[in-house]
Order: sequence, then structure tokens, then C-alpha cells
Amino acid sequence: MSSAPLLDTVPMPAEGVRLKPAFDADRLLRELTSLREHTWDQQRVYSEDGVGAATAVDWRCLALRSPGGEADRTDPGGPGPRDFADTEWLDRVPYARELLEFVPAPLHAVRFMALGPDTVGIDHTDPKYGPRWGVGRLHVPVVTNPGAVLVLDGVEHHWQPGEFWFGDFSRTHRVQNTGTEPRVHLVIDVLVTPGLAALFPDSWQPYFRDGEVLYNRQENPQTRDEIRRLATRFPLPRTFHLWEDDAPLFAGAPLGSATLGERDGHAVLRLADDRVFALVHLGDDEYRFAGWSEERTLQIFPDGPAPRVVLRTRSGSRVDELTVTAERLTA
Repeated sequence: MSSAPLLDTVPMPAEGVRLKPAFDADRLLRELTSLREHTWDQQRVYSEDGVGAATAVDWRCLALRSPGGEADRTDPGGPGPRDFADTEWLDRVPYARELLEFVPAPLHAVRFMALGPDTVGIDHTDPKYGPRWGVGRLHVPVVTNPGAVLVLDGVEHHWQPGEFWFGDFSRTHRVQNTGTEPRVHLVIDVLVTPGLAALFPDSWQPYFRDGEVLYNRQENPQTRDEIRRLATRFPLPRTFHLWEDDAPLFAGAPLGSATLGERDGHAVLRLADDRVFALVHLGDDEYRFAGWSEERTLQIFPDGPAPRVVLRTRSGSRVDELTVTAERLTA
């Protein structure tokens, strides 16, 4: 079952926009200087196979939040065995922590990202990193120069220290720094919420009201017993955990086996190959992947003569559903 998007939705007004408020660039720079004694690691990608290769250009990161709070993770993360958590570096930058506490949305990866001098990245997209899929990427420049440019959907941007920006990085973009000093931004990945939308200028509010935007619900914690009551085994499309994939949900898709269970007080999804994904409860026994948005969820109905699981993928106002039968694993 699916629901089609509305035909009269409001488009995103631009590829990027400055948000409110601005931040104290001098305080951020002082904190950043205290971290430069440590050699930052090359940025890495993240995919269905986990942490991937380092970038080929001089693009280094220091993680303030990462999957599991690992201090040496430079990738943006995604669905996996652990949710995002603060790293040890965040304790070294109290003003940056204050800035993050201001953001009214669940935080995912947060990184200082330094683009070296005389460095030009490649044109690329970050699949599904946009409000249509419930995800946003925010930037606060800390160090820049006239040669530091972000080309986003063909438009050149020269963001200045302390400014607060949103960019739709699902569009084609490129970073480049032809200056003689590194360009450093604080890059914040968040889930889209009504509170986040309120930080955008008035001209963007019709888009957040009537556009193709996926809003995320807050986490609704469960007890161990509540999770164990939902323990089930069920068939799962083999592409369902591939969050960057656009494969549709439909009956007849290649299926594998999956089990919902409890580990260390948290709900987890275990695939037949023993890969484990942490889950976040949204209410009514519905879960999203930890490390991702409500772009895909699963809802458990364990009771009655025919236990079932409803799988959903979302994009803006569009919702696709597939119901599969389930085997209850608890009495």
C-alpha cells in the first residue's frame, strides 16, 4: 500500500539558507585552537558495509558526536549497532556544546571538518541528506578565506565565521579551498523536527508547512520487558536496511530473515547474517533505525492469531507499506 505525494506541494525555496541566530566566532576559534594540537584524521565515508575508505583530498575531521561516541570516527555514520553519542572531544569545547544544545532536534554526527589549502573536492551528492527524508545538515563556519567556496547545486557560497547555515546536500555539491590556510566548519547532522523548521526564515515556512518534508517523532523509551514482549521473527526485504537505496517495498521482493529482540536494554534488529541494527522506539511499537530518520520504520503487531510486522518507507508525504507475517518468539 502506498500514498502518493500531494500535487500542490511547495518546493524548497533555495539550495541553502542562513538560519537564526549567529554564533560567537571568536569563542569557537579559541576552542578550535585548543584542539589543533591533535592530528585530525582523514574524512571517511559510511555505507551499508560500515566505515569505508578515506577521502583522496586533504579533508580532515574531528568528531564531537559519532556512532557509539568513538573519538576517531570521521564518517557521518548511519544505521548500525550503536546510536550516536558524544565523544571525549566535546568536553574540550564547552561553547560548541552550548551551541549544540541550542539546536532543537536530535543530533547525529557532529564534526569539525577542515579542508586543506589548495584543495578541490569532487562533485558529489549525499543521498537522502535533505528534509524530504527527514535529515538536515547544518554548518557553522569557524575559519575561512576568500578562496574557500561551497558550490551547491551550481551556486557558489562563501559562508562566514559564526554564521549558521542549512544546505540541501542531497543536491550536487563540491567544496574547494584555493586559499593558503585551512577552511574549518562545524558540521551538524540532525533529524528534521518542527522546532528545527522554526529556525528557518519566514520565507521558508510555507515549504515546511506544505512542502515535501518528513518530520521525525521524538524517541519514546521502552522497558526491557516491553521490548521482550515484541520479540518476533519475520521476513524482511533484502534492501530494507540499505537506507540509501530506493528499492520499493512490494510483495514478491527478495526476502531474508530478521529478528526483533532486546540487547542491553535496547531494541535491536538482527539479520540472518548476524548483522545487528540498533532501533529507536517512536511509540505504538514502531521503530526507526538508530542513526537514521523515519525514512524507514517497522511496526510490530505481536498479538492475536496472526502476528505481523508493517514495514514503511517515507519520502515527504509519500508512505509505502508492506505487511509481512511474523512468528512470535515469546509466550
